[in-house]
Amino acid sequence: MSIFIILIHVIVCLALIMIVLLQTGKGADMGAAFGGGASQTLFGSTGASTFLSKATTVVAIIFMFTCFVLAYMSSHKSAPSIMQDVKAPVEQSASATAGSGDPESTPVNAE
Repeated sequence: MSIFIILIHVIVCLALIMIVLLQTGKGADMGAAFGGGASQTLFGSTGASTFLSKATTVVAIIFMFTCFVLAYMSSHKSAPSIMQDVKAPVEQSASATAGSGDPESTPVNAE
């Protein structure tokens, strides 16, 4: 199930990148006013703004949904950890390190 969600997530990511790159910038309308009248003919006379903005909204919602699903699945794993059988390392007490004879841990007398 997680592989299917990850596959959908990757496809939606690529689609979102492509849709955003297809959109024109805010300065493109100014160029059309000064003689570039054929700049919006690919998607019709209204331009690509309505179609691409709706597509961006739909793909962004799907992207956020797959993000939430993947985050939920990763935080609620039912499989045991691979580190479950490993014992924690033994820690030394503070008194054992103070009398070890290490010059860095031995206090210096101010006589």
